[in-house]
Amino acid sequence: MMQDDFQSLREENTTLREENATLRALVAELLPLKTQVEQLSTQVKQLESRLSKDSHNSHLPPSSDRFARQPKTKSLRQKSGKKPGAQSGHEGNTLMQVSTPDQLVTYPVETCSCCQHDLREVVAHGVERRQVVDVPPKRWVVIEHRTEEKVCPHCQAITRTQFPTGITAPMQYGPAIGAIGVYLTQQQFLPYERACETIQDLLGPAMTVGTLKAQVERCAHHLKPLEEQIKEHLRKADVLHVDETGTYVMGKRLWTHVAATAHLTHYAVHPKRGSDALQAIGILPDFAGISVHDGWNTYWKYPCQHALCNVHHQRELTFLYEQQQQVWAAEMNTLLSQMDTAVKEARARGLNHLDPTETADWKAQYQTLLQEGYQANPPDPPPIEQALKRGRRKHSVARNLLDRLCKHQDAVLRFLECFDVPFDNSQAERDIRMVKVQQKISGGFRSLPGAEAFFRIRGYLSTLRKQGAHVLTALELALAGHPVSPAF
Repeated sequence: MMQDDFQSLREENTTLREENATLRALVAELLPLKTQVEQLSTQVKQLESRLSKDSHNSHLPPSSDRFARQPKTKSLRQKSGKKPGAQSGHEGNTLMQVSTPDQLVTYPVETCSCCQHDLREVVAHGVERRQVVDVPPKRWVVIEHRTEEKVCPHCQAITRTQFPTGITAPMQYGPAIGAIGVYLTQQQFLPYERACETIQDLLGPAMTVGTLKAQVERCAHHLKPLEEQIKEHLRKADVLHVDETGTYVMGKRLWTHVAATAHLTHYAVHPKRGSDALQAIGILPDFAGISVHDGWNTYWKYPCQHALCNVHHQRELTFLYEQQQQVWAAEMNTLLSQMDTAVKEARARGLNHLDPTETADWKAQYQTLLQEGYQANPPDPPPIEQALKRGRRKHSVARNLLDRLCKHQDAVLRFLECFDVPFDNSQAERDIRMVKVQQKISGGFRSLPGAEAFFRIRGYLSTLRKQGAHVLTALELALAGHPVSPAF
């Protein structure tokens, strides 16, 4: 009996060993699948994060929004409490009558409307005036320039007069019509062929694409000294807004860099995005004021003071709250808006800084929310394969934002202590947005000189627009070799 029990135990032990070996083999087969599942789960989270980002919760432009959001996307702007439409005291732009019209048409009273008596010799005792603004039927004129030559009866020498400067061809376009062509392509972003078609339809004379390009090149050549003056004054600005965006030239991606203030604008195109480009442009390396930007790493290399765009931060905070339900992010978003409101109210009262106690209180609240954010986002233990790698450890989106808000707190809250610094970098973004508009209307550039000419003229026009100058007249003078100098 005992021998039978022993035999049974041996058989059961053998069976268990076989099952154990089978399970070990199965686990060995499933172990790579487990790693693959973890990798796929990480990729799914990353893709979901990317798909949930749009213009209201990230740096992406509105044109990149691919899917309709439900509910409708909300603006980050706070309600002003004002009624829609023009506000009380707003100056209207009503078309006003002029005192000296170019043409006068009178409709005389000839007979009495009651008894039909002849009133042609009676003096009118009242006149009602109405004026119509229109364009003349013939919208262009041909001016013929003639020089004379005379033979001196005393010494028989021949004396000739000279044509004015710029009159070089038997038939050519004047600076006024050339300025219209430059305006259509550089200010309104029309492609060259459509600009030529517009000139012919509206004005009459036909202009070829080659001629229009020559006008643009001529204008850019005359504006080169002014571009250097604009750069020099941007280097001396107290607050400078900078940004960059991609630009396509001959099918290759280059970079457009903008440096701007409320009164000046400078554009530059360069093959590089980083330090090589900024060194070649030559504005930031010699700048000693406060640079407002979006936190791109290259900007931190320069020794000037820095201020970060808080609208970028608010979009990222909105994403963390809406997609990851992180309450601290919503509270930080609200806190930044409240700081901005406090600064605006103080500025409206004529103050140039907040009370130091109030500033300290805002900073204390800021630090408290940062600590809450760090508690909600502790550092994850690195995966085994990442622990073996060298270099900076990869963190979550929330952790990266917290590190930036903590490390660069002075730049984030610069607007709180210096009222000359704005809350955001809207100035540079507005200026560089026109570059994207040009690409959507006309596409990329076909040559690097053409791109450089566009950005030089565009910076000049943007500067004059900011200063309230008439850009069409300025272009006409630039083509004549006497460009309007901006107010510095």
